Amino acid sequence: MTAWTLWVLSLPTLPRHKMPFNGEKQCVSEDQPSDSDSSRFSESMASLSDYECSRQSFTSDSSSKSSSPASTSPPRVVTFDEVMAAARNLSNMTLAHEIAVNENFQLKQDALPESSLAGRVRHIVHQAFWDVLESELNAEPPEYEHAIKLFEEIREILLSFLTPGGNRLRNQICEVLDTDLIRQQAEHSAVDIQGLANYVISTMGKLCAPVRDDDIRELKATSNIVEVLRQIFHVLDLMKMDMVNFTIRSLRPHLQRQLVDYERTKFQEILEETPSALNQTTEWIKESVHEELLSLSEATLTPGAENNSKPSLSPTWVLNNSYLKLLQWDYQKKELPETLMTDGARLQELTEKLNQLKMIACLALITNNMVGALTEGLPELAVRLKRISAVLLEGMNKETFNLKEVLNSIGIQICVEVNKTLMERGLPTLNAEVQANLVGQLSSIEEEDNPIWSLIDKRIQLYMKSLLCLPSPPRCMPPVPGGLAVVQQELESLGLQYANIVNLNKQVYGPFYANILRKLLFGEEATGKAEASSSTN
Repeated sequence: MTAWTLWVLSLPTLPRHKMPFNGEKQCVSEDQPSDSDSSRFSESMASLSDYECSRQSFTSDSSSKSSSPASTSPPRVVTFDEVMAAARNLSNMTLAHEIAVNENFQLKQDALPESSLAGRVRHIVHQAFWDVLESELNAEPPEYEHAIKLFEEIREILLSFLTPGGNRLRNQICEVLDTDLIRQQAEHSAVDIQGLANYVISTMGKLCAPVRDDDIRELKATSNIVEVLRQIFHVLDLMKMDMVNFTIRSLRPHLQRQLVDYERTKFQEILEETPSALNQTTEWIKESVHEELLSLSEATLTPGAENNSKPSLSPTWVLNNSYLKLLQWDYQKKELPETLMTDGARLQELTEKLNQLKMIACLALITNNMVGALTEGLPELAVRLKRISAVLLEGMNKETFNLKEVLNSIGIQICVEVNKTLMERGLPTLNAEVQANLVGQLSSIEEEDNPIWSLIDKRIQLYMKSLLCLPSPPRCMPPVPGGLAVVQQELESLGLQYANIVNLNKQVYGPFYANILRKLLFGEEATGKAEASSSTN
């Protein structure tokens, strides 16, 4: 059993009898932050509202000293125990985060491939055990010691499924599967192994999830006692995994309510054990600070601009721009900030889907510009072309994907569909020159600095930035920029997912970001004041 399974099993078990698993409705809240979480984040990130706020708001303590990136003390030696403690905290924090935000999260049994060496060894060892058991039961007189040990193990597994209040069934199981009594019966050749197995199967039917009812029926129909015992253990393993996943589903609402405080506390413990745990995060934010300063410096150099004042940056603006950089992140080559490790897989998947939407929007925009006048008033054609593009662009983020060739195929297919529609309306089809021009422009989208791609990319970035400025959860979605109507529904869905990830991340790591921004925007002076203030309190 994995460490994750052991961690979940150590959690308090909720009352259950017939588990509502696989087929029964569960009331699970979405991974959107609650109002109470938003208020806590507002308090922890008050200093990040705008640069116009007083500098004193950035010299107040937002988190413990150890999270400050401005420490000038020499690096200390980290012991092995401290590294292991940090690893445990990270593992628990990652697991709790995944359970809370991923409603499809569940644990599964490790299945070894039958063709693998480990799989073959496991099969041979298990088969040898059951062959020995069968020979013992068929001997004259029968040898029951191994079978009795199996029933003893079955008894303990069944008892582990019971709640503290299930005394009646607990007593019944202990009475029927009393190994001392079974041994005495075996000594006098009066033990009923088949009867004990039938009782176990009946009890399993009372405790299992509805999804296991078919397995219980198959057990009842099996006549060979050795095969019955073998399958009992197989179904018990499935029931244990069902119980773990049911516990996870039951705990999810509680974890969602406590997630912000829990993750922040765990990360603070990691930071105390590993002082360098914010290095990547600091570099990630520093990049945005430098980009914004460069942008402001260029603006002050424009004719007529006042350049007698020092460029000023809004911390909230800097942090939002840092989050936007994640939508263009190279997840294969570039390491994520430490504060976003728990959402790395979600962000990568979201970015890949967003790139596909960008490509579909580019294809639709070019097609509409070239043949839109001929196909005006035919929304079904636009839907059909979008569906064709989406299917052919599936997997476009893989290294082996030949985008140039696929875009050429899409262009040819679009010409075929447009000509078919024009023929149905009794209109002349596209001539060879127009078709070649259309296919050429569509194929050129993958070229570097393509103007259509750059335009669509800027508009999507603008839309995502507008989402970060809305309250959480947003009361209404911002308007979609021009040229993106063809992917509006998918873009809004991805935008909500992205905003949920960012807003939760802000709530959890707001104090740590505040410390980093305090140092980067206001230097050592402000950081020193913050640490002095915390030491006097």
